[in-house]
Amino acid sequence: MISYRPLFKTMAEKNISSYALFKMGFSKATYHSIKKGNSISTNTVNQLCRLLQCSVSDIMEYIDDEPRG
Repeated sequence: MISYRPLFKTMAEKNISSYALFKMGFSKATYHSIKKGNSISTNTVNQLCRLLQCSVSDIMEYIDDEPRG
């Protein structure tokens, strides 16, 4: 599964609130969708990387949640 925990960690490290992200032009609806764990487009990932000046791994990570065997 894809986790967006790195996004919220990156925002905290850079002292960027959700309000500041909205002021930079990021969609509130998309932000709330991310908070719910819904999937996002690569365009959205690109926008977040540009706004936060970070890499993709600072936005999301893959967590293996499937049982093996």
